[in-house]
Amino acid sequence: MSKASVSKLALLGGRPVGPVEQPVFPYFTERALRRVERILREGRVLGFSRGVPEVREAEEALSRHHGGRHVLTTGSGQSSLQMALSGLDIAEGDEVITTPYSYGASTSCILQQNAIPVFADVNRVTGLIDPKSIEQRITRRTRAILPVHVYGHPAEMTAIMRLARRHDLVVVEDCSQSHGATWKGDLTGNFGHAAGFSCMGGKQLGTTEAGYMVTPDEDVYWRACLNSQHLGRDVDPGFPAELRPIVDSLVYTYRITTVDAMLLAEQLKKLPREIEGRRGNIAMLQDLLANLKYVAWPRHSAHGGGSYYMWSMLFRSARAGIHRDTFLEAIHAEGLMMNNYVKSPINTWPRLQWRTYRGPRTTWHGNLKRAGVTYRAEDVPNCLDLVEHGLQSIFRFYKPAKAVMQRIADVLYKVESNIDALRAYERAKG
Repeated sequence: MSKASVSKLALLGGRPVGPVEQPVFPYFTERALRRVERILREGRVLGFSRGVPEVREAEEALSRHHGGRHVLTTGSGQSSLQMALSGLDIAEGDEVITTPYSYGASTSCILQQNAIPVFADVNRVTGLIDPKSIEQRITRRTRAILPVHVYGHPAEMTAIMRLARRHDLVVVEDCSQSHGATWKGDLTGNFGHAAGFSCMGGKQLGTTEAGYMVTPDEDVYWRACLNSQHLGRDVDPGFPAELRPIVDSLVYTYRITTVDAMLLAEQLKKLPREIEGRRGNIAMLQDLLANLKYVAWPRHSAHGGGSYYMWSMLFRSARAGIHRDTFLEAIHAEGLMMNNYVKSPINTWPRLQWRTYRGPRTTWHGNLKRAGVTYRAEDVPNCLDLVEHGLQSIFRFYKPAKAVMQRIADVLYKVESNIDALRAYERAKG
């Protein structure tokens, strides 16, 4: 344990350990930057179809990455998820079972298809959707399951796919945070009937703002194109003859730009190396933090290979004798930015409460009312517990960062060693 761990807390007037600085991310190679400049100078910014070289390059590279599956590039992760549902013909009144412990895009994509989100509970340690809870939520109206690979850790896809087969359901994986993550050695996105990825600048495969859908089913691909791309990409080879009579411009404009398509192809080249860098830093951090008393690592399945979009821990508030937020206040003062990523279960959010909501109109309240759904916090107790005790931080350390991992450890050990002072501080605050 370092000297910093036994000094006075910065929160109480002491000297902070110092800032834990994230590296610049995403970073782009010189080749990628030159290609951006060339595209802009040539004025070729529209990604209408695979006839555009950058779009074709990106989708072919991503298809190879996913073992030959069909890939549709989009403007965002949310749009890729919505088009996965659209390609699978999920629409008005269909129930889709998903998680309340996530970013809102995993629910808004369901709402925007006029479908009904149904919330299963999660594992209270990992935050991943619980297959047993999924099964308890299945009704005659259930059409799909939408698991989220939270923080870059894969959900239990073996059990989820078994459930889907048993009940004749489709599965859409939300892989927005799980680029490069694996379940039993295979990449996330390769298990479901379709999957959606976010490739905005903060993600492991970061561009500016982009996403992509992946599916093993060519029909799903073309139906998604029909609803989201310029004239359904009807100029591309293989466009189904039976769809041609209904091609029009009544589409969501979810196409990608040529700049982002090119960046996807370039960034993908270095993704495996960067994921290994993240894993190496996490392994180092696990060794450094092995003796913490009040902060614990979640135990994930040995079948999962995380890719660490975020670093997630659990705070043992009962053992520490203080609230999680008091602990966060102390580590912030020392220079480490951690927070609880999910502030409350999605099923408690005001805009889903059609009976009591008072605010700007939504497009989904009518559907929720007709379905007669009621969302209650008590339906997801594990999620509530995790919201109360979770600690998360963005994790952009894609190459060895021993000094920074040591500084993180110094902060946490220093705060833990001053737990009595924090207890007194919390009591004084009332």
